[in-house]
Amino acid sequence: MSPATTSAPVAAPNAPAALVGEELRLVEARLAELLGAREPRLTEIARHLIGAGGKRVRPAVVLLVFRACGGRVLRDAVDVAAALELIHSASLLHDDIIDGNHVRRGRDSARHKFGVADTLIAGDFLFSRAFQICGRFDERLITWAAEACIALTEGEIMQGRFRRNPAVTYQDYLEIIARKTASLFEVGARAAARLADADEAVIEAMARCGRHVGLTFQMVDDLLDVTAAEAALGKPIGLDVREGNPSLPIVLAAAEDAEVRRLFGNPELSDADVAAMLGRLRRSTVIERGYALAAEQASAARHALLTLPESAYRDYLLTLVDQLVERPA
Repeated sequence: MSPATTSAPVAAPNAPAALVGEELRLVEARLAELLGAREPRLTEIARHLIGAGGKRVRPAVVLLVFRACGGRVLRDAVDVAAALELIHSASLLHDDIIDGNHVRRGRDSARHKFGVADTLIAGDFLFSRAFQICGRFDERLITWAAEACIALTEGEIMQGRFRRNPAVTYQDYLEIIARKTASLFEVGARAAARLADADEAVIEAMARCGRHVGLTFQMVDDLLDVTAAEAALGKPIGLDVREGNPSLPIVLAAAEDAEVRRLFGNPELSDADVAAMLGRLRRSTVIERGYALAAEQASAARHALLTLPESAYRDYLLTLVDQLVERPA
């Protein structure tokens, strides 16, 4: 259950571009600027991952919340969006080392292409660049960013504790993805509202929105790991099954299917075992139930957004939440 990321677009064509397209271009330019290092190999590894694209949902949420809250100092929002994307990218580099991934965003993973040692250092480089940006903000925002990074590390360790562990519960799963994925969405939306000088009630409402958007995003990503076509997903399907990660469909199925529990607990699955487990998951009710649970999180995100005044930015955020649930890959 790696943090959700693929190369396929999540939004309707031109929808975000019509609202925050220039802001997103500024984020891309800021990222390109920050990837420069005195050692060319660091730049090459960072560009290999970040240049492959990705949905950029985190920056889009930051910018849309910032605008929906009436924010005007664009440089601040662009820097926060870029910092969060750097943190996310750093976590992906480290994840590929932990999971031994060979593919990321439809191309060779950095680990596979550049080796473990240099990929690890590149992840540290991106974390450092992120906090270089954050350093110009006030202590409160820096603390929020640091807490999100701490949550990422705790979530990774917690996921490892429940890897191939049939005793994992749905509540355990929620806690893992709240730390590993939702934490960055939450801090991004919270920081965006603060930078827009929103009042405390709105800041906390946007934090809740970000948290539920992140939970929705990861839940659907877990379901797509079972149901999507590999070409559309941008990575091999069934990775969570192969790696023993406690993803949403596996956790739901393990609670009621003894064969899924047996396969999930097996540290040496054959290709036939993986195919058998994917088949059991697809034939069961867990996919439908998983989407229902994701829809609950999406509903909570929409509810938080309704605390904002009506605007094109708020309306697109509401649409984006729905698209996260419905995305085909």
